[in-house]
Amino acid sequence: MAKSHQDKIAVISGAANGIGQAFAQRLAQDGAHIVIADIVRGDETVKMVETAGRQALACTCDVSSEDSVKALAGEVVKRFGRCDILVNCAGIFPNQPFDKMTFADWRRVQAINLDSVFLGTKYALPLLERSGKGSIVNVSSIRGQVAGPNTGAYCASKAGVRLFTKSTALECAAARNGVRANSVHPGQVETPLSKEALANPELLQSTLERIPIGRMGKPLEIADAIVFLASDESSFMTGSEVTVDGGYTAQ
Repeated sequence: MAKSHQDKIAVISGAANGIGQAFAQRLAQDGAHIVIADIVRGDETVKMVETAGRQALACTCDVSSEDSVKALAGEVVKRFGRCDILVNCAGIFPNQPFDKMTFADWRRVQAINLDSVFLGTKYALPLLERSGKGSIVNVSSIRGQVAGPNTGAYCASKAGVRLFTKSTALECAAARNGVRANSVHPGQVETPLSKEALANPELLQSTLERIPIGRMGKPLEIADAIVFLASDESSFMTGSEVTVDGGYTAQ
């Protein structure tokens, strides 16, 4: 069976590690060439992509900087000439009451989690239009759907990603440019960051008790949703949100 992303060009922010790295690995296994855009070098991700027999381009990029994102788009044009898939994944997760945050802290969360999605989409759009049927997948969160304590800045940023995605989908549909935009909303996922945050056994247990399926998700399980949304199998989906949370938000 042919791979659904054979020889497509996928640009993934935050792909040097964590969930973004899992996305890169999964899309490469499905045939895509990967552009790794991250504030740190993505050498390990490059190895994963090349092991899958695909081309990898690692670009150091500050996703909250317009100049940096614009330069990234230039590198993609020089290397590949187009973009078929854009995955806006880079983000941070502060766990802090909003009244204890400085305004600079608040702005940093919005810049990395939300401004980056605007910038990535703005500068990738002409390259996606060249594809003829480009796909944007923005990584939001269940905290973009339901709130939680001590996560006000994060919730605001991820809710912004959710609705920006829908607006992007409508604008692209109206333009008849062949570009679709959808969002993925992960729940609790097993990453080094979550393991550190849930190191307390009692906190881990209480977290698991709130997930109906009884466990945390795995990065590749979230990646599978990305692969689907980026593929022709989801060609009638745009402006949609796919929740992958073990049933958490169904309660």
